[in-house]
Parts: sequence; structure tokens; C-alpha cells
Amino acid sequence: MSILKKRLVDFEEVLNDEEIDLITLRRLCFHGIPDEGGLRSLCWKLLLNYLPLSREDWSDVLKRKRDLYNTFIEDLIVTPGEATVDGDRVDVTLHDHPLNSNPGSKWQTYFKDNEVLLQIDKDVRRLCPDISFFQQGTDYPCQAIVNANGPKRLHSRVQYTVLRSANVERKGLGVTKQIAVSVRKAPEDYAPLAEGGEAHWEVLERILFLYAKLNPGQGYVQGMNEIVGPIYHAFACDPDPKWREYAEADTFFCFTNLMGEIRDFFIKSLDEAEFGINAMMIKLSQQVKSNDHEVYLRLQQQDLCPQYYSFRWLTLLLSQEFPLPDVMRIWDSLFADEKRFSFLIHICCAMILLLKDQLLDNDFATNVKLLQNFPSMDIQIVLTKAASLAGKSLSTP
Repeated sequence: MSILKKRLVDFEEVLNDEEIDLITLRRLCFHGIPDEGGLRSLCWKLLLNYLPLSREDWSDVLKRKRDLYNTFIEDLIVTPGEATVDGDRVDVTLHDHPLNSNPGSKWQTYFKDNEVLLQIDKDVRRLCPDISFFQQGTDYPCQAIVNANGPKRLHSRVQYTVLRSANVERKGLGVTKQIAVSVRKAPEDYAPLAEGGEAHWEVLERILFLYAKLNPGQGYVQGMNEIVGPIYHAFACDPDPKWREYAEADTFFCFTNLMGEIRDFFIKSLDEAEFGINAMMIKLSQQVKSNDHEVYLRLQQQDLCPQYYSFRWLTLLLSQEFPLPDVMRIWDSLFADEKRFSFLIHICCAMILLLKDQLLDNDFATNVKLLQNFPSMDIQIVLTKAASLAGKSLSTP
């Protein structure tokens, strides 16, 4: 039996049990989830605490969550001017109207929401520009939106003609790579589909918009699109249509659960908290020091602070440093590790140590560019090195 077939059998045995053995599942997933059979989609739902470990509870949980998501769509995507009185459209001069300053006005909510929506719209349109998936149409457009004949399609609420690449700025430090013109999709590739259809980026726009509405203390922060994208891609590509049909709702709750763990990364006031981004960067620097003092000294001598490169690595879970298939493989290990963000530090440290020769030879400017644009590398080499730093072994797929 080949290694792949053996691994597939191992996954099937665990996932077919009436009570999922989470320890065994974590161990299997840490070494990478096979692309076959929608295994990643199912495993991520379990690892992100969306599905309970008891299989008999799955149908009830899924129905309740998916119904709840449909309620969010109906209640939170406000479209002023649609209300009617006795079947007739409301006269806006007598009831709510665009100039109404009342905080309870639907129009006031609409305009406030559009400020957030504008940023979300820009970000989801430029997600993963090197692949066409997010510009393609979903097989399962949201019926609540389609049946509304257009007004609830969020992209129609923000208007602009030119998509521009931009850096996400925070404390003067870039979070998002600037997308080169040579690889950016043409604006028309990001155009909305005709009524009755939805592109995958439109689905992500709705997920992020609803998340922002339901989490007003945090709202939407640039970079969240890079977190939700790989999750949705895994779910929307599930070969089983019974799972694929509900990729949007399932993604929303898995994304929400993941954000519950990494929310400190996206809240500036928590930068100095125990699990804030500054604490993570300090841990990374300390790990480099303990594993290769020569590299650590070189970075110190050049004043090459981890803020210059690892802020984005850590905040976005390396989603911008590697191609999407590699990101998904990295996340298999991150989600499977009980101390998944400790393992994230190990991966980032491995990335630095694997560039040792260049870092020791290069000047400051070249090293900054090298770390901000991590070179193409076999992801298995990176993960094997990271596992070694963590005192673990990583099997070859």
C-alpha cells in the first residue's frame, strides 16, 4: 500500500468513528491533510471547533448554524426604502429618508455600513490575484440576495472605476504586500456577475461585512480577507455538493471561531497584550537568538527589527508569503497543533534560519527586501525545519 493510500485509510478510520478522536485527528492533520475527498474541508471544520466531535450531532448543529446565518443576511443587510405600508412603498418624505439624522434611521445605518463596505470591497476584489478562482461564479449564489433582484448585492453600494493596489499601513509598517501591476488581474476580471449569479469574491464580501456588523468592537480590519480566503476556498472546492452548497455559512462560523483566537493581532490597543502582535514578535526574536546566535546578531547589528517583516507574517498567518496551496498546507499544521500559534513562531523562525547564508552576506536594504519577499521554497523544507525547532518530527507526504 502506498504512503498516500495508507494516510487516506487512517483519515477515513478516524472520521468515520461515531466519536471523533481529536488527539489522533490532530496528529494526522499536523503532517498534512490529503487534497483528496474533501478531507481538508471536513478536518478544518473539526479543528476550528465548528463541528462537534460526536457525528450524531452534526446534522442538528449544521442546520441550526446555517439557518442562523440566513437570519444574519436578512436582518443585517439593511436596504432603506424597501419597507411598505399596507403593500405600498413608504413615502420617504413622511417616514425614513436619506437626510434623517435619527440614530435609528435605516439610512444612517446604510451610510455608516458603506464606509466599512468600501474597504471590504476593495480588499476582496484583489484577493489571490495569481489565481482566477475568486473571480469565478459560485454554483450556489445566495438565494436571499438573488431573490431581492439586486438591491442587497453589496458591491452595488460602493462605486469606483479603478482598482488600485495599496499597502495596509499600521504604525508605518506594511501588512499587505503591494500587488505588482504585472500580476494584478484586470479590473474587468473582478466585475460582478449578472443578476442571478455571484462571484466567489462577492460571497467573501458578504461574509466579512456580516462579521464586521456582528463584531462592532473590532469591525473589519484590512487583512481579514487574507484569513477568510483560504478557508472559503477549501470549503467551496469540496467535491461533495452537500457540503459545497453551504460553503458560505460554514466559512463564516469557522472564520469567526479562528478570529476569536487571533483577534488580538487585529486590535491595536492589544498590541502589548500577552497574545498581542508585539509579544509574538518578541517571541520570534528570542527563538532566533536561541537557535542561531550568529543570525540573531546580524539582524541586531543591522537594526533589522522583526516589525519590518514578521508583523505581516504573524498577523496574516503567512497567507501572503506563499502560494495558496502552500498556505493551506501550513494551516493544516497550525490548526492541528494544540499550541498552534507557538508553531507559527517555529515556522517563522525556520524561514529566517533557512536564509542564513544570504542574511549574513547581505546589507540591510537587501535583507529587508529578502525577508519582506520570502523567496520561493519547497514548503516541506520549511515545515520540516519548523517541526525540528518544535522538537517534533514531520513525515514526508
